[in-house]
Amino acid sequence: MKVLKLGLVFALAFSLGFQKCVSANGLGLQAQIGNDHCKVTIEFPRDTVPKWSHHELQDQPTMSLVQWLDLYEVTVFVLKDPKTGELEGLSFDFDLCEAVATWELVRNSTTILTKEFIDTLPNGWEEYAWRRINKGINLNRCENKTLCLEKLSLVLPERPPFVPRQFGRCAVIGNSGDLLKTKFGKEIDDYDAVVRENGAPIQDYTEFVGSKRTFRLLNRGSAKALDKVAELDGTGKEVLIVKTTIHDIMNKMIREIPIQNPVYLMLGASFGSAAKGTGLKALEFALSVCESVDMYGFTVDPGYKEWTRYFSESRQGHTPLHGRAYYQMMECLGLIKIHSPMRANANRAVKWLPSQNTLIAARIAAEKLLGRMGAGSENPLRACSIVKKRYEQKFTEISNLRTPAVEHQKYVEDTTMYPLEHSPEHGMLCSVPER
Repeated sequence: MKVLKLGLVFALAFSLGFQKCVSANGLGLQAQIGNDHCKVTIEFPRDTVPKWSHHELQDQPTMSLVQWLDLYEVTVFVLKDPKTGELEGLSFDFDLCEAVATWELVRNSTTILTKEFIDTLPNGWEEYAWRRINKGINLNRCENKTLCLEKLSLVLPERPPFVPRQFGRCAVIGNSGDLLKTKFGKEIDDYDAVVRENGAPIQDYTEFVGSKRTFRLLNRGSAKALDKVAELDGTGKEVLIVKTTIHDIMNKMIREIPIQNPVYLMLGASFGSAAKGTGLKALEFALSVCESVDMYGFTVDPGYKEWTRYFSESRQGHTPLHGRAYYQMMECLGLIKIHSPMRANANRAVKWLPSQNTLIAARIAAEKLLGRMGAGSENPLRACSIVKKRYEQKFTEISNLRTPAVEHQKYVEDTTMYPLEHSPEHGMLCSVPER
């Protein structure tokens, strides 16, 4: 009965404001709240034209970087889903409780895979490490730990290289052709850090996408073209973060070319009903290291009928309706701010955002409704289901950290929190300094 009452409080605090936020900021999108107080349906206007089907490019004798990425991973969507033969729907169901509770954990955690995480995770080498190595199934669950460590060593730091709130304002840049409709370049370069994706170039497009490059999220295809991706930077400073596995070809390129850019593997949370893809992972990474996150180039405006990229010729494609709906939910939860041709005013205020107190109340109620680890507790370490004490230096001893980052580390008592994939209660693995 108490949990049900909390659910009603959550619904009353969120439903009206959330619906108004989507209506005011969603450019035609509408939100309907379900009777169980957590489920939300985001609907597109009925005249929206969905397109969805699967088409893979064929191998070409000579491949550019774009063609290389296409060959290894990029999927084009046209007309219908090949598995069901159905068009993409015009409404999508999401779980507000799941979003509120899970993104709060992301804001407090590290999303870079480290040796500390594998060492601390029960049976970390036998059950997990080999999964982050291409063809790791052939390694007999890392029976030879030295061999597994050798394959991971070039992308496996001992401790996290970044901490929550380390950067202030951050921009995540997608690859949509709609970027060419608005000259966002100077605006993007004013951010403290910029996160880009895959093989998206900067040269010849700076007035539209800017020139600053701090991080780059890579899918499987981009990772195999690591040398070409590094050439896009040229400075050796852009941090390359691979969301899948380490390949022998990557290790060879890092050693022999050599590639000077820092290269890491991403460690992420599970979002259930969330949108998928590199875009969401880029937002996840940015939210784990930045105080505020804005997004550009994800084509979130109505009237979008064809998937294009700003650096390649127009190609038939799908309207990314699922992703656009999820990103709108994120904006109305105060997680991100969306910029696009129809939202080009940099000073645009997102209307009907929930207050911080409302978000805290919603988070507590959501955790209890979902049976999350440490639900309702004010302890910042409430979700720590696996705890290890360490003797290394504290993050507050790292030089040049922003004041908000230092304050956050004090708040969490210099604890490093890692998300645990597929944890029933969404617990965290926590590395706590010895006192």
